[in-house]
Amino acid sequence: MSVRASVPVDRTVGTAAEPRTVYLDHAATTPMVPAAVEAMTGLLGSVGNPSSLHASGRRARRVVEESREQVAAAVGCRPGDVVFTSGGTEADNLAVKGLFWARRGADPARRRVLTTAVEHHAVLDPAHWLAEHHGAEVEHLPVDSRGRLETAALAAALERDPGSVALVSVMWGNNEVGTLQPLDEVVALASAHGVPVHTDGVQAVGAVEVDVAALGVDALTVSAHKLGGPYGVGALVCRREVGLVPMVHGGGQEQDLRSGTVDAPSIAGFATAVTAAAEQQAEHAAHLAALRRRLVAGVRGVVGDVVENGDPTHRLPGIAHLTFPGCEGDSLLMLLDARGIECSTGSACSSGVPQASHVLLAMGCDDAAARGSLRFSLGRGSTEADVDAVVAEIGPVVERARAAGRRSW
Repeated sequence: MSVRASVPVDRTVGTAAEPRTVYLDHAATTPMVPAAVEAMTGLLGSVGNPSSLHASGRRARRVVEESREQVAAAVGCRPGDVVFTSGGTEADNLAVKGLFWARRGADPARRRVLTTAVEHHAVLDPAHWLAEHHGAEVEHLPVDSRGRLETAALAAALERDPGSVALVSVMWGNNEVGTLQPLDEVVALASAHGVPVHTDGVQAVGAVEVDVAALGVDALTVSAHKLGGPYGVGALVCRREVGLVPMVHGGGQEQDLRSGTVDAPSIAGFATAVTAAAEQQAEHAAHLAALRRRLVAGVRGVVGDVVENGDPTHRLPGIAHLTFPGCEGDSLLMLLDARGIECSTGSACSSGVPQASHVLLAMGCDDAAARGSLRFSLGRGSTEADVDAVVAEIGPVVERARAAGRRSW
């Protein structure tokens, strides 16, 4: 659940300004970088459908194709492997469904979908839909207490009947606890049996070094608004040799893999943002990691029994996921929000649904611990002052939440 309050901006001379909002929910969405805003808005007044053959259409098409080349260079793939979509959810759906249909169409025996128990719902839900409507057999591979895939379980699942496996989908960086999965091992195990691998790289691109060709995955999901681009655009990077089956049919745009008028301005903003993210990745990651360490140490100094979730070494640099025993995460979130500090209880896509995180449950947490957690996610613009503001407020907030919990009994 993610809550983002709208804090009024004081524009009245001579009155006290409202407290500054501390935004620590960058894993849900992060502000556009100025260069991406400029690239996108500079095209909003232009006319021309990229599919049109006249001069205006050709200009729009040139924007799209140059952007495709930029995205490919940023993530280490061929331009022809980049399929623009409306964002990460569509790209995940296209990967899971498109790979399944392609493999099942070539060999009806290939019906198994191997994924982890900690995937984003943009992967889990289409996999379940395939099970309900297309005869898929979905297997959720276990993770350890740090949220990291047990590769022995993947190896066993592949070896049990490799000819029946349609695809493997393992997210790169977990959006809740920040754990990075051992994709090199996943690719090695799957490729030994000729099984394609998809990874949801929405949180990883811009946070870790990305080279799709070196990594060896067959498909990678990217979302613009997670790395400084606009909402409503993303890409599925997919090797052309895979023979993906499209979900959307119509005009045949995007190599006939994603029909619909191509949004040139948004794609230009996306390409600019992902290029900047790739160029600044190492420096940005080091900055976020230092802030995260400061945040965790500061909170631990105030709340002695706080528990940090996720892998301590294999992790995204900017996500700190903390469990506060005896507290409800929703209560903590709202109390912090009232103090101008914005964070989340996990995935923003579960907003408004009061339930324990499926990620924490899969990691072995009990229901109470899974419901008593917060995710602080740092991004561009995050500062030591932001971190210190959380540390200053978290002690009384936790005490108040625990007192409320005792009264409810």
